[in-house]
Amino acid sequence: MNRRDSLKALGLTAISAGVVLEACKPGKEPEVVAKGADGEAQPGRQEFEVERDKKLNSWKFFTEHEMATITLLADIIIPKDDKSGSASDAKVPDFIEFIVKDMPGHQTPMRGGLKWLDLQCLNRYQKTFKDASSTQQIEMVDDIAYPKKVKPGMQQGVAFFSLMRDLTASGFFTTEIGIKDLGYVGNVPNRWEGVLADVLKQYGMEGV
Repeated sequence: MNRRDSLKALGLTAISAGVVLEACKPGKEPEVVAKGADGEAQPGRQEFEVERDKKLNSWKFFTEHEMATITLLADIIIPKDDKSGSASDAKVPDFIEFIVKDMPGHQTPMRGGLKWLDLQCLNRYQKTFKDASSTQQIEMVDDIAYPKKVKPGMQQGVAFFSLMRDLTASGFFTTEIGIKDLGYVGNVPNRWEGVLADVLKQYGMEGV
């Protein structure tokens, strides 16, 4: 699978216009920078965001078995190669655990999909997905990875894998490992050397 096939942009927490305007008033003291559980400053984040993250991280949604299955699937979707690490190297399973708590609408599709996957593997191989061989795991994934080639009775698996792929891509490509994998360098200084020659030629201004 192409490790860049799926990429979903993550929404950023918006700061209300009232807060921004209030902060811009002359003479107002700078806003206190939020601090994480370890006491370290977290610039760009507000206290309520940090507290919300602490609350979400204080409990677990997925079981150990489910997390092991998620880790295997994530690494099948984005494996380690000679350019960068795998999804699990980028802690994508932890990201997925956080997201399903932050966005509860994902909880039933994910848990139901993991159960569906295990039942399919038990029927085929008499083993759960986690305990199946790597060849069997890839065989199972191939049956649900391509929506346009879905076989009858496999629609639930395709929907689950599409969600799993989207979450994996979102988690991976928003980490340092993923950004380096994309080759994104952000804004960099540049030197103005005038209008390009082919542009000048297009408008008949070569000699100007």
